[in-house]
Amino acid sequence: MPIITADDGVKLYYETTGSGTPVVFVHEFLGEIGCWEAQMRYFSRRYQCIAYNARGYPPSDVPTEAASYSYEHQREGLRALLDALKIPKAHIVGLSMGAFCTFYFGMHWPQRALSMTLAGIGSGTMPETRAAFHHESNVRAGLLRKEGFAKHAESICASSTRVQLRNKSPRAFAEFLGRVQGHSSLGSALTLEGYQAERPALQDFAQAMKNNAVPTLIICGDEDEPCLDASLMLKRAMPAAGLALMPQTGHACNLEEPEMFNALCEKFFAQVDSGQYRARDPLAVPMKAF
Repeated sequence: MPIITADDGVKLYYETTGSGTPVVFVHEFLGEIGCWEAQMRYFSRRYQCIAYNARGYPPSDVPTEAASYSYEHQREGLRALLDALKIPKAHIVGLSMGAFCTFYFGMHWPQRALSMTLAGIGSGTMPETRAAFHHESNVRAGLLRKEGFAKHAESICASSTRVQLRNKSPRAFAEFLGRVQGHSSLGSALTLEGYQAERPALQDFAQAMKNNAVPTLIICGDEDEPCLDASLMLKRAMPAAGLALMPQTGHACNLEEPEMFNALCEKFFAQVDSGQYRARDPLAVPMKAF
């Protein structure tokens, strides 16, 4: 079993396929390696593709303390993966929780990222939703500790930003639900308590965002309401960021519309690899009124 060890001794399971420029996929809260299968199959034709399970998601280790799930531990795990595989730089693609990890990584180690793709990023980061997100994360953690995914997986997977997958592809939704039902309730509860509820807001990195030159693609479904405002905020704050909205699409955009998601990423990677991806021209930034 392919395993790497993070700095704090936690073991993380990963898979790799293909050869070429490395692309690392970082999963969401309800995801794991399997949620990236459509991307791993497609991009491994011309890239080295790596996906891994975060701490708390077997066969990766499940530490028993919430402090082991902090945002620092999450981004350290990504760096440890690159170090273990002797990858100096990679395209990094994250969804939701994984997009936050990708963002935190890119703010701290921009030299290790060829590019960042931030998909479905922003839940709970805007000031008007932050307190509610913190509360809901801890409430849900308590329910998972008490009753597990057996009782709550279906309601979680059919939320207002995920019914789109069920409506578009019942078969894909059933596959997704089956994977979630197999998750570690303890690992997910601790992820909610230690990472989701406590992670810093994106706006806390305002200066780092302003100075960050890593080519960045922000992807958001137009029915992913918790992420729309945050995605636009990031586009405005990061000089090397582009924003793509996917129509009639919710949160799990790579599962709902894999062909569109892959096409967006493919064009983005090609622009970066060829040196043709450009930061926003200062003349394109609206000037303040006199």
